[in-house]
Amino acid sequence: MEYKLVQVDVDSEAKTVTLEEVEKLAKTEKANIIYFDRSNTEKSLKLLAKYFDKQDKNVYIREVKFGLDENDYLYEVHIL
Repeated sequence: MEYKLVQVDVDSEAKTVTLEEVEKLAKTEKANIIYFDRSNTEKSLKLLAKYFDKQDKNVYIREVKFGLDENDYLYEVHIL
């Protein structure tokens, strides 16, 4: 399954990563917080949480709004 990370700036494109790459990011990042683009479905993020839950990790998914428009949001995923 592929996931789309958020854009770092306006000129860049959103990076697409696989589940294995997300797992590597979670192991290497100190904060274990990964930001996903709003184009990811909630169902795919729940599958991500289920995958890490099987590995005895806690996953918290939060929708973060950053503007007044309905479409101004992203997903914040904590993997502990």
